[in-house]
Parts: sequence; structure tokens; C-alpha cells
Amino acid sequence: MIILIAGASHTGKTALAQRLLEKYKYPYLSIDHLKMGLIRSGNTDLTPLSSDDELTDYLWNIVREIIKTAIENKQNLIIEGCYIPFDWKKDFSEEYLGEISYYCLVMSEKYIKKNFDDIKKYADVIEKRLDDSYCTFESVLQDNLQMRLLAEKHNANCIIIDDEYNVNIDL
Repeated sequence: MIILIAGASHTGKTALAQRLLEKYKYPYLSIDHLKMGLIRSGNTDLTPLSSDDELTDYLWNIVREIIKTAIENKQNLIIEGCYIPFDWKKDFSEEYLGEISYYCLVMSEKYIKKNFDDIKKYADVIEKRLDDSYCTFESVLQDNLQMRLLAEKHNANCIIIDDEYNVNIDL
């Protein structure tokens, strides 16, 4: 089984992947780690400051084939990151789609307003962020609103974080 965890920055994708690894013993791949490995190795001209669209176009081609390989080898894998396109299903036949579960984490405006200090506080609970200055109240609101609208447009499986942060996935 392949578990895809998408969502805006700071929604807890990596923390959820880590909890699933600990509970189910499924390994996970951070698309951010893949991104930085490819950038640091010189295998792409993209940079950490490249647009999300450019990074998604580049990284999804690789991630998509990792997913197919894992399914063909009957391996479980959790993949988490911002660079999973909402139209990801178009890249897989029915035989593959039956092995993939997708979850998009989105924080509500109410949750962000009530908990922004905690969002910042727990931003690097799993991965240490070198620079988190781009994470502002306004950017978190905007990113989550955009994710929610895109999720609705694509009829994506969305986990709305509204009252409290209690995100769990049972496999």
C-alpha cells in the first residue's frame, strides 16, 4: 500500500508520516529530502527558491515512478510532501490506483487564528528548518485556503484540521 500525504507547509505532514512509520512500520519518503538531495548533488538547476510549480513538475516525475516500483514489488511506502499534484490520479492505471491512498491536510482559518503560535512552535518537531521566516500568519492562511480550494476542485480526500490538531489515519 502507498500512502500519499499532501498539504500546505506546516500542516504536520512529516509528523504524521513519522507516526505512521512508528505504528505500522511502513517506511516513508520525504519529498523535501528528495528535493534537497537532487539540488545539492547538482542533478537539477532548480533551487530551494524555485516555484512550487517548477519543483512539482520536476519531482513528481520521479516520485510517480518510485510509487509504481513500490507497488510492483508489493512494498508499503508513505510519501509526504508539498509536491504532489492534485491531478496525480491521471498518472496511474486502475491496477495502481487500488494500491494508493491519498490524504491532504488542511488547517481551517479558525484553527490557524486560534493556534498560530503553536503552528510556529511545532514547525520543526521532526525536521529542523534552517529558515522559517517565510512562515507568517498571512502565508499560512493563504496556503491553507488555496489547498482547500484545490482539494475541493479535485474532489480530493481532505482532512480538515478545525478544532484541535488530532490527525490520525488508520490503515
